[in-house]
Amino acid sequence: MTGPAVSVIIAAYNAMPYLTRCITSVAEQSIGQDALEILAVDDGSTDGTGKELDRLASEYPTLLRVFHQENSGGPSAPRNKGLDHARGTFVFFLDADDYLSPEALERMVAMAEENGTDVVLGKMVGVGGRGAPTSMFRRNQPRTDVFSSRVYWTLNPMKLFRRSLLERLELRFPTDLKIGEDQLFVGPAYLHADGISVLADYDCLFWVEREDSGNITLRTGGTEPRLRFLPRVVDLLLEQVPPGPRRDHLAHRHLTVEVRQLLDHLVHEPRPEQEKALARLAEVIAPLWHEGMSDQLSAMARLRLHLVRHTMLDELLELVRFERELARSGVATPVLVDGGRAYARYPYLRDPSRGIPDTCYDVTRQLGVRHHVSRAELRGAVLHLAGHGYLHRVATEDVSTELVLRERDSGSEYRLPVTHTATPRLGEAEDEGRYRYEQAGFEAAVDITTAGDGAPLPDGLWDISLAIAAQGISREVRIGSKRDRGVSGEPETHIVNTGDEIRAVTPYTTRPHGNFTLDLGERKHRVLQQLSVPAVRWAPGAPTELEFAGRCTLAAFPDGALAVHLEDGRGGSAAFPARPAPEAGGEFLVRVPVTELPSGLWKGQLRLGSWTLPLPPAPVSLAPAKWRRRGLPWYAKPASDGGEFTLRVARTDLVRALTSRLKS
Repeated sequence: MTGPAVSVIIAAYNAMPYLTRCITSVAEQSIGQDALEILAVDDGSTDGTGKELDRLASEYPTLLRVFHQENSGGPSAPRNKGLDHARGTFVFFLDADDYLSPEALERMVAMAEENGTDVVLGKMVGVGGRGAPTSMFRRNQPRTDVFSSRVYWTLNPMKLFRRSLLERLELRFPTDLKIGEDQLFVGPAYLHADGISVLADYDCLFWVEREDSGNITLRTGGTEPRLRFLPRVVDLLLEQVPPGPRRDHLAHRHLTVEVRQLLDHLVHEPRPEQEKALARLAEVIAPLWHEGMSDQLSAMARLRLHLVRHTMLDELLELVRFERELARSGVATPVLVDGGRAYARYPYLRDPSRGIPDTCYDVTRQLGVRHHVSRAELRGAVLHLAGHGYLHRVATEDVSTELVLRERDSGSEYRLPVTHTATPRLGEAEDEGRYRYEQAGFEAAVDITTAGDGAPLPDGLWDISLAIAAQGISREVRIGSKRDRGVSGEPETHIVNTGDEIRAVTPYTTRPHGNFTLDLGERKHRVLQQLSVPAVRWAPGAPTELEFAGRCTLAAFPDGALAVHLEDGRGGSAAFPARPAPEAGGEFLVRVPVTELPSGLWKGQLRLGSWTLPLPPAPVSLAPAKWRRRGLPWYAKPASDGGEFTLRVARTDLVRALTSRLKS
């Protein structure tokens, strides 16, 4: 007998009233009850959780199996119990406080099957003030691994696992740990998985903070339980991941998240326990931490780890206090600018009695860049830009900003000067007004005909950045994501005259980041896709004028450049310019007075410079136009010629016309 697609395992301890919603959210999954089984383990609850589970089992007798056991003191034993009885192709662990979106399991199973992956992370959403991990959910990742993504930054087990992976590894949650047991389960699963998927475009799991703060993961404290699981996690990395960037990538998580959490608990303990715990922590992290990792870590993390390594307890306690005050105030730490570097004024900066190296405070690469575009307008062949840009916390002194154009594929680069403008009072709306940036404005003009070091800018996708420099510190940033409401980011193709030729220039903002790029030469935005001529007819009220009705969504083109060109195949030609239709909105009309055409078989195109668009064939049913020229009758009518527009203009053969009339 084939088992269910998914076994949902729920460890429940005093989970009322959250439990009912949790179970119901699984029972009502769009994947269908035939594809599910729920294994709920009551871990010695005393609040009616067990009774509610039995009631729900009677409501879903073929779906829900309930196990009752003595309290084990943590989620490991009940999760293991459920795993021992699971029959599903996949397993999903769900805490009894949390709940699923209706399509969560169906979407996660589909992603695993489509991509052949062993683990699927569904997007988590915090409820009731609980913070959920976000860095790994910025985009869907059909197939990734633990080393080339941020999935390792969430080590809770609320994920979809292929059960064959867990059984092959004989994975179970360690029952001797109060916290961190999930890391020793999820970590090996990640490392040995045949691919990991991330489902980020659908809210799968709602992670609830209980009103009584009774979540298992929130109610355990102190340094002792953390110093029990952390060495085992470190040993896991040392044993299973060779030294190098891959190990460093994973170590980064523990050296920042776990170390900071442990220090937050350390401040509440008596001095002897603090000294003992700090010495143990320094010993535990020593195999993972080395100076080569510095570039990956924030300055605060580097300072924290330096103090841990040197067991500087008093300094660490002050740093924890400083960080809490920093988080409470929301005001960024001032910086010291020296020699083209910026150093955060964290505790003990350049304190000679401590001797902490400047590298622990260096935030040059972490400086935020604030930027805003107030104008982006293409007029003729010149793109006019204006706005402001500055380095956060660095006063706008000795400013030297440049506009950078960089071609996306070739890497070719041109730097253009900007005009600096005053920005009085800029900065007063953030950081309680402690920092001001009064010379952060810029104005720039990008002339397509000269931007390439005096020559025309070549075809390509030219990404636009600002190289912002102040006090010897320079940072480059793409611009456009922050702009005035009136500054459009939609593609607008202009046909501009650059002297020897006319060229297509399209300013637009990228998706999803919203940064400005110049498309020269139709790399992404085709001119002909913005032109159409769907119909041809005799003009209303003018039976000898052929009217072409078209649509043009180009933002601009030179006067008279858009026209219908006709040729008779014998050297004769004529051109008729387009003019806006009365209703405008991108519509245009071209009228061809056929009375002005010499006799011949006329074919043609809609032209805009070197771009040509075939004209639609005139309906054969279109009545011929008739007129007199020098007293003689003439006519013009559509001619059938392989689906091309073809118009026959000729003098009427009087003999043939008379014979035809007599026969009729």
